[in-house]
This record gives sequence, structure tokens and C-alpha cells, in this order.
Amino acid sequence: NTTSSSFILMGFPGLESFHTYLGILFCSAYILAVAGNGAVLLVLGLDQSLQTPSHLLLAMLALTDVLTVTSAVPKMLSVLWLGSAEISPVSCFVQMFLVHSSTAVESGVLLAMAADRYVAVCHPLRYHAVLNSQAVAQMGLAVVLRAVLAMVPLAGMVTALPYCGSRAVPHSYCEHMAVTGLACASPEPSRLYSLLWSSLTVGTDLALIAVSYGMILRAVPGKEPCRKALSTCGCHLSVVLLFYIPGIVSVFCQHFPGSVSVSTQVLLADLYLALPALLDPLVYSLRSRQIRRALLRVL
Repeated sequence: NTTSSSFILMGFPGLESFHTYLGILFCSAYILAVAGNGAVLLVLGLDQSLQTPSHLLLAMLALTDVLTVTSAVPKMLSVLWLGSAEISPVSCFVQMFLVHSSTAVESGVLLAMAADRYVAVCHPLRYHAVLNSQAVAQMGLAVVLRAVLAMVPLAGMVTALPYCGSRAVPHSYCEHMAVTGLACASPEPSRLYSLLWSSLTVGTDLALIAVSYGMILRAVPGKEPCRKALSTCGCHLSVVLLFYIPGIVSVFCQHFPGSVSVSTQVLLADLYLALPALLDPLVYSLRSRQIRRALLRVL
């Protein structure tokens, strides 16, 4: 029993017999992601020695990870386990806005963390003068505003489309490409905007991150200094790879649907949301000695 205006989330089309097991997988990932990022936030809040700009950026990353998985996974679990596949248009568009804007925020936070690493390695004596709490707050505000302002036109284009045919969304959450594919009018303007916006955002952020690390390596010539510099930045480099590689693969598969099956596209998109949020706190808790020691003290 559904209302005529509601969308129906199909979960993982073609993998209906595995819905229970996929639900267990993503529920476990969600619990671990929230617990891990919550532990990082708790440690950063309780330990006064971890109130540095780099740790404030890490707190922003943890908050973004929690928002990203919370926007998609609970509704996904209700679809997989409870058969509650109906979602109102307003809830669907809000979910779409939160998911896509939070991933854009995470990309911006990773860029800000790269800038932090550059200043820490190349200008250590000026670190606290260049990066203080006010500068971190301004960077955080700029990252959020960039994501929101970029999503507003896309949200306007998506909500303006007429949906007069099938309401079955071949996805586990209201992903942009899956929802606009149901429109009676051509969704190409919104899809073109989404492709240009995501390409510009990811391309710019990745290029600037690469430039920052290039400048770091240039500032510390020699194998041993380079090794120590990269070791200092190891956590951030690991998180960058965890975020961008699955994201680029997922976007490529969505915009070139003939390359993989629909079920694989959906699975890749969901893993792109859950995997970084799950592994980010693990990377920092294992690789960062300060956070590891602070976590052990709290425990």
C-alpha cells in the first residue's frame, strides 16, 4: 500500500535473495563507523592536548563521516530487512541533498587537511601563526558553504522534474542518477550539472592535494627526510586513497552504466559511502600515536 506520489526504493536490484545478508553487512559497517568516529570525537573532546588545528580538522572529518552514513544506511536497512521501501518525495530529495553535499564536504576537509600537513612540514615555526582555531573555523565554513551552494541548483533542477511514470528507484537510497532516470522530462541538464560539478570539485581538490604533497617532497630533499615526511602524512594519505579511489570508480560506473550491472553499481555506490566512514577512524587510531595513546587513556 503506497501513495501515488511516493518513491519506492528497490534496494539491490538483482540481489533480492541476498538482502538479509547485505543488511547484516551494512548494519555492521554502520555500527562500527558510528562507534569508531564517535570514539575519535570523544577522545578529541576530552583530551586537551589534542585541541590542535589538525585534530579539529579530524573532528570535522569524523562528523562528516557520521552524517554521510546516517543519511543513507538506516533507510537502506529498513528496505532490506523490513520491506519499508516507500519514501516521500520530500524525504527522498532531502536524503539526496545530504548524501551528495556531505561527500563534497569530506572532499573539502581532506583538502584542508592537506594544507595543514603542508604548513606543518614546510613551515613548522609558523604553524600556529598560520593555522589557528579561527583559521580552521573559516576553512570549515568555506567547505560547507561550497558544498551547499553547489547542491542548491542541482536540488532545484531535480525537484522541478515531473515524475509521472514509474516510482521504483533502482537503488538502496535516493541517488541522483537513479531518481532522475524516472523523470518524464529529460534529466540531462541536472545530470550534466552533476557531472561537471563533481568533476570540478574532485579534480580541483585532488590537484591541490597533489600540489601540496609535491611541495612537501620538494622541501625535504633526500630519501630519509622524504620517508619521514611521508610517514608524518601517512594517515592523511591513507584516508585520501580510501575516499577518492572508490568514489571515482563509483561515479565512472554510474555515468557509464553499460560497463557494469545495476546491482554492481548500487553496491559500489553504497560501499563508497560506508567504507571510508568505517575505515577512517581505524586508520587514525592505528597510525596516529597521539590518538592511540589518548584512546587507551580514555578506555
